[in-house]
This record gives sequence, structure tokens and C-alpha cells, in this order.
Amino acid sequence: MKERLTPEEKQRLVVRYQSGEPVKALCAEVGASKSSFYEWIGQYRETKTLSGQVMTPREFEFLRRRAQKLEEMLTVLKTAGCTVSAPLQEKLKELEKLYGQFSVHVLCEAMEVSRGTFYNFMFRSKRGNSAAAMRREELRVQIRDVYEENRQLFGAGKIRAILVERGQRVSQKLVAELMREMGLSSIRVTAKRDYERLQSYEKKANILKQQFQTQEPNQVWVSDVTCFRLKDRWFYICVMIDLFSRKVVTCGISQKNSTRLITTTFKQAFAERKPKKGLIFHSDQGAQYTAYAFRKLLKTVGVTQSFSKPGTPHDNAVAEAFFASFKKEELYRTNYHSEAEFRRRVLDYMDFYNNGRPHRTLHYKTPNRVEQDFQLHDLESSRS
Repeated sequence: MKERLTPEEKQRLVVRYQSGEPVKALCAEVGASKSSFYEWIGQYRETKTLSGQVMTPREFEFLRRRAQKLEEMLTVLKTAGCTVSAPLQEKLKELEKLYGQFSVHVLCEAMEVSRGTFYNFMFRSKRGNSAAAMRREELRVQIRDVYEENRQLFGAGKIRAILVERGQRVSQKLVAELMREMGLSSIRVTAKRDYERLQSYEKKANILKQQFQTQEPNQVWVSDVTCFRLKDRWFYICVMIDLFSRKVVTCGISQKNSTRLITTTFKQAFAERKPKKGLIFHSDQGAQYTAYAFRKLLKTVGVTQSFSKPGTPHDNAVAEAFFASFKKEELYRTNYHSEAEFRRRVLDYMDFYNNGRPHRTLHYKTPNRVEQDFQLHDLESSRS
């Protein structure tokens, strides 16, 4: 191929192809392979939107990712305990609470704080640690940043290369080790095979469609995962909630955001609740929920899977609202001294949420009270 073609040159070649010129002749002219040319066709083929605007798939993908980023920034602004006009130190403390839930780019852009200032704040807050521990924490921040910037696709090798370009001296072995600690992983070599196997299952349809009311327990469960940093370690918390009573059916905690966490938590919930056939399980389209092993498990036990649309957190509003309450009422107001204390307090909160916390949507009853009332009513109906 001649010198690297610009996007504009590639697009002009695609336009010529659409006008009838053969692929072979165009490839010979610029010294490109057919596979590369067909890839350009996919990127630069122009289509018209309903409003009549002409747009390429590349431009559409850019706008989609921008809209998703703006949605995340809006969530940050709603979640943070201060406004953009607050003093810098107050904003930094709020960003520290949200660190790990969003990329550093999103956090800093939403609150109008430079990334350099945020990094310095994070590293100074670790001044009680050893130099080696501070170095590892610095790398964790930057590894997660690169991982999120690149759509969670890159493995240790590519992330290490980007860090080196940015002036970091780090080995691929250390990057891989820190990624394992944070539960980050790239696309596997089995991705194509798993994708093909999943095609035999239902498409990722949004069956729930924001209908958050049900007539009885075990008709719809919703689920989500959040993360929390305890000292220098990350913990992932998975919950499954029954829409009828808003009860947290079960809760799982792990240092890895893995399919195993989701599968184990679901199996525990299924064993405890023993739902009848027809249960709908709703979540976002995270890799853990769309994994072949988990989808196969749900199909095996007769559970129908429903997914939120990408970039639409309101499709899973009940789970999102639960985590918002959980963080404000427990995680962000407790200074945990050990992992054991953290795990115990998380489970204590789940018990409090089910037994002691009235819900406005439940007419100020607790989840367990709602389920008890339903069982009592069901029993009386069967006797009459």
C-alpha cells in the first residue's frame, strides 16, 4: 500500500465504489488489500437518517459514544454531593467517592476538574503508604483509565504500550498482575466462538421496558453490580432484587467482577426462592450478564433474560436507585477497618433494607412486610 491513507481519501474511494467502480481496480490503484477495502466500506458507507441527514457508520458510532459519555456525566452530577461551582477540594473529595464507578475522563469532565489535579489528589491521599504501594496505586489509576478509554477491549500488552507512550516505565507482567487484582480482562480468543453459540439463544431484547410493577413475587428480578474501593483493593457487589417487593433477594461480594460472581449470586437466589417457571431476569448488557455460561444457566432453569438498552440506565432504574441509597446510607458514611467488617456491614445493610427500611413506592412498608402481607392474603384467598 502507498503511504497511509487519510479518512477523507478512504471515504472518496468508497464513494467511487458506490458509483460502480470495481473493488479490484480501486485496490490496485492504492495498493490496498480487499479485506481492508471492505472494512472501509463498512466504516464510510453513507446512509440517510430519518431527518434526511447523511451519516457514515463511523460518525454514528462517534455520536453514540458521545451520547453515552454525556449520560454518564449527567449521572455523576446527580450522584455527587456537591455542584460544579463548589470549592475544588470539596469536588475532589466527591470524585474520590465515585472513582472506579466511572472513567477518570468522565468524572473530571463532569465536575470541571483537570485529570492531573485529580491524580495528584489521589496520590497525596496515599502518603501514609510505602513508595511501592503508592506506585502500584498510581498504576492502577492509569491502567483503569486506559482500559475504560478503549472500551474495555485492551489486554496487558496494549495497555502497557500506551502507558510507555505516556512516559511510564512499567512491565507487561506488572500491568497484567494489577489488572487481575482489579478484575479487568480483555476480549478473549474465544469471543467469536462464544458469540456464535449465543446466537442460538434469544436476542438481547428489553422485555421489561421500564415496567417496574408486578402482581406477585418472583415474576421479575432485576440485577446490577457496583464496585467499592477498600484501602488498596476493589470489591464488587452484586444484588438481585424482586420487583414486587423491592426485596434484595440475595447479595454477592467478590474481588473480581466476573461471570462467576453473577452465577453464584443467582444460584443462591434461585435455591432460596425456588421461583416458578416464567421468571424474567433483567440487567444491563455487561459482559458478565451476556456471558455464554450465565445465559445458558438461565435457559436451563427456564428463566427469560431481559436487557437494558446500551447507555440507558433508566431501563434498570430500580437497581440503580437501590445502589444510590446503599452508597449514601452505608458505603460513603462508614470507615471500614477490615475486609471482614466491610463484608459484615454490607450484609447487615441488606438485612436492614429488607426488614427495617420503609419504601415510599411500597406505601411506606418494608419489602419483607409486603411479601408477608401477600402470603397472608394468598392464604386467606385459598381458604375462602
